[in-house]
Amino acid sequence: MRCCLTMLLLACWTLNAAAQPQVMEPGFRVFQFPRTQIPRIDGNFTDWDIVPDSYAVTIDEMWDDTGNHQGIDRTTLDLRVKVGWVDGLNRLYFLYEAYDDYWDFDQLGLRNDTYEVVVDGNLSGGPHIGELRLNPGVKTRLDAFFDFQNQHAQNYHIMTPPTEGKSWTMVWGPQQWLKYLPYANYAYDYHFSHGESGWLRLEFYITPFDYASAEGPEKSAESRLYENKKIGLSWAVIDYDGGQGKSGFWNLSRHHKMYGNASMQRLFTLMPLEQQFRKPVECDWTFTVVPDTRTVSFRDRSYGHITRWHWDFGDGTTSNEQHPVHTYSRDDTHYVVTLTVEGPEGRARQCKVWEVCVRDLANPSATHYD
Repeated sequence: MRCCLTMLLLACWTLNAAAQPQVMEPGFRVFQFPRTQIPRIDGNFTDWDIVPDSYAVTIDEMWDDTGNHQGIDRTTLDLRVKVGWVDGLNRLYFLYEAYDDYWDFDQLGLRNDTYEVVVDGNLSGGPHIGELRLNPGVKTRLDAFFDFQNQHAQNYHIMTPPTEGKSWTMVWGPQQWLKYLPYANYAYDYHFSHGESGWLRLEFYITPFDYASAEGPEKSAESRLYENKKIGLSWAVIDYDGGQGKSGFWNLSRHHKMYGNASMQRLFTLMPLEQQFRKPVECDWTFTVVPDTRTVSFRDRSYGHITRWHWDFGDGTTSNEQHPVHTYSRDDTHYVVTLTVEGPEGRARQCKVWEVCVRDLANPSATHYD
C-alpha cells in the first residue's frame, strides 16, 4: 500500500511538473561592472567597451513567433544585447543595439517598434498579468491588474525610439514609478526618422523587485543582486513596418506568453568580476551579531588562493580560523577588527573601524565600558 501511494504521489508530481513551463537552458551571463566603472546613462556608450563580446545575446538566440519569418534576415532586422550589474546596486544595466530597415514610431499610442523586457529577480515564477490570472471565475481582469499585475515580475515595453513627447517605456502594471529615477534611467542614440532604416543604440537600467507595490516603492521590496545569483530574464522585439499588424515578434524565450508568466523566462547568472579587474589576492569579510549577545560570527570573503588567515578582533584576542565565531567580554564597545590573508600570490588585509559593536541584553551582569 505504501509503495502504491508513493508511486501515485510521484506520478502526480511528475504530471504537475510537466505542466509547468520551465526556465530554458542554457543560461546567459550578466557582466559585473567594477564599482569604479559603473556605466553612466548618458548616450556615450564607451562605458560598455570593457564588456567582452561573449556576453552579447544576439538575434541568433531568438525566433519570430508570429510565423511571418522562418529565418533571420539581418538586412531587415538585427540586434544584440549586453546586460550588466554592479555589486551593491540592485540594478540591471542594458546596452541594446538594433538595426531595422523600417523604424516605426510616429504614433502616441502603444504601436511603436518596441523592446519588451520582462524580469523576475528571484525566480519566483508564475503568472504576473491579469490576462493569465489563475482564478478568472472570481477575479476580473481589471481587479487582477490592480491586485497583482507586475508585482513579483515586471514587464517593460520600451519604445525604440519613442515618438516625440511620448514616455520612453510603458510599465505594464499600476507601478508607474518603476520607470522614473532612481529606479530607472535611459539614453538613446539614433540618426533616422520614422520610416527610415538605421542603427539605434539604447542604454538603460531598471530595478527588479521581488514585490512591486501599486502603492509605491516604500511598500515594495527590491530584488537583492549578488554574485552567482540566478534570475529570470527575457525580452522580445516587436517589429512594425508601416502595415496594419506586426511584422515580427522576435522572442528570446521559447514561449510566446513569456510576457506574462515568469516561469517562461530564460535563466541569467550574475557573474563575478572578470579576472583582469581583480588583484591576485583581495581581503574581504562580513560579520553577523547573534541578537542580544556579545557573540559575533565572522565570515571570510577574500578572493584568490588563500592559505593563511589572521583575525585581530580588537579586544586583544586573535584567531587563525577562516570563519571564526568570537564572544566579546564587554558590552557597548566599538571594536576595530582586522583580517589579514596570505597566499602564494600575495598578502592583503581589511580593517573595519567601529563596525562591530555588541550588547548582551540577556546578561545584566555584563562588563561595560563607562
